[in-house]
This record gives sequence, structure tokens and C-alpha cells, in this order.
Amino acid sequence: MEVILKHWGASFSVFLSLTNLYLMPLNILTILLSIIMTIYDFTVLDTKKNEVSLSEYKGKVLLVVNTATGCGFTPQYEALENLYKKYQEKGLVILDFPCNQFGEQAPGSDEEIVSFCQLKYNVSFPQFSKIEVNGENESPVFTFLKEQAPTEEYEGLKAKTTGAMLKTISKTYKKESDIRWNFTKFLVDREGNVVGRFAPTTKPEDIEAEILKYL
Repeated sequence: MEVILKHWGASFSVFLSLTNLYLMPLNILTILLSIIMTIYDFTVLDTKKNEVSLSEYKGKVLLVVNTATGCGFTPQYEALENLYKKYQEKGLVILDFPCNQFGEQAPGSDEEIVSFCQLKYNVSFPQFSKIEVNGENESPVFTFLKEQAPTEEYEGLKAKTTGAMLKTISKTYKKESDIRWNFTKFLVDREGNVVGRFAPTTKPEDIEAEILKYL
């Protein structure tokens, strides 16, 4: 029997006997679904509120970032744009998801955020509608990313100290896999596998070598 399962806003077909489906514990079913799904199963909204299927980016290397326009890490936009310009023709795409959950540092509308990024940093990579990345209303995309890459490294004393502080001051950080702050980065290979997670303190230029492994 073909059973249509809906999970995190994405639908897909799984061939399971109805008896096995009913008997399967919820946590096991959730794990099964997360294994079956890829980032290409999700649909997001662009800054004009149009639906965009992430399947449009199949075959690309993706760097998915939650951003903010009024954060101490906001200047990373410049380095992100530099990476995009440098490797766009080789298949790198940066996906920008603004979020206002951390210190309310992205208070503007989608249009205001796009205008700020283009005027100040000449951003040309895809930007999407503002989302939440932690909690009950978190984007299904980030639920998936966090399950696939639940931890990040903070290298060096300064970064470790900053990471500990961010964990403390974040009002939405509840568990280890949660996003601590703006500019957490997820690297996705050409097959849709999440192959890296990088802390807000990790500068985009410092993950260039890692990106190159998958281009």
C-alpha cells in the first residue's frame, strides 16, 4: 500500500504496510522520515512571498545562513558575497534566511532587508522571507538542517568564550542542536547531504577550503 506521509510541510510517498506504520513508534517514524527526506523536499518563500522549491538548487553546493542586519556579525555579508562571486560559476549558491529571534537584530521588512543588503554589501545571492529558526514556529528547513548537523565547533579561546555567551543570552536556545545566534552556516553538497555546520564566529572566508572540497 502506498501511504502519503506529510512531514515538516513536505509530502512524499513511502511504501509501507498500514500495519507497520501504525505500530511504528513516533520517534522511529520521525527518524525514518528525516533519513528519507532531503533539503530538496522543502518549499520556502522568497522576499515577494512567492513559493520557491529548494529542488531548484539540485546539483549545487549550498551554504545556508540565518542572518540579521543589525548584528555584530552582519559584516560577514561582505565575505559571503565575495565567496558567491568567486565560486558561483562553479556551482556555489548562498541561501540567505533573515531571522529576528536573536536580539531582535533583523526588525525590518523583507523589502527593507533586501535594500539594506544590496546598498551596503552589494548582495546578489538569493534572499528569502524572514523566518524563525528555533522553537515552535521554526522553519521546517532549519528543523531538518539541525537534525542533520546538530552541533558546531568554536575554535580558539575567543570563539569558545563568545559561543558560551551566545548560548546564555539567546532566548530561543533550548537544546544543543538549536541555533545560538545569527550567521550560523550549513554546508550542503551537490547530492543534498548536509556536510558541515559552522558557528557564527566562523568567518565565511575561513570555510572556503571546506567549500572547495565539494565544488
